[in-house]
Amino acid sequence: MSMEPIVKEIAIGADLELVWRAWLEERRITLWFAPLANVEPRVGGKFELFFDPSNPERMGTKGCTIRELEEQRLLVFEWKGPDDFAEWMNREGELTVVRVEFAPAGPGKTNLKLTHSGWGTSPGWSEAKEWHVAAWNQVLGSLKSEIESGEGVLCCR
Repeated sequence: MSMEPIVKEIAIGADLELVWRAWLEERRITLWFAPLANVEPRVGGKFELFFDPSNPERMGTKGCTIRELEEQRLLVFEWKGPDDFAEWMNREGELTVVRVEFAPAGPGKTNLKLTHSGWGTSPGWSEAKEWHVAAWNQVLGSLKSEIESGEGVLCCR
């Protein structure tokens, strides 16, 4: 028995292609999510984000992979928690999973739904989940502001 997943929905004032590429291109994901990334956009490809580029062994998702990928519709990847929760969250074979669904919502608008599941039930898991609720709010806010500011446009950065 695991805890309910975290579910977040956000509307972004940008074309679906741009929102999609923000998740799957290293040069874009580093603008709003983590300062260093290793993303291979294919099933089984890497989905590694490094929040402390000076030490890729800590505070990151090293070893995580993409589980499902449907062009401009669905991205599912494994997730590791921050070092404080590594004891619960970062065990091989027991990683949590993040599912990101993309849907067009009219010209220049995209709806995004993020579901983070696989939570255990111990007190440590509860704390980790609570932390991630706040973290996903911040991450999705960062994505929205980066893209809507025009900084994330498909050209020359």
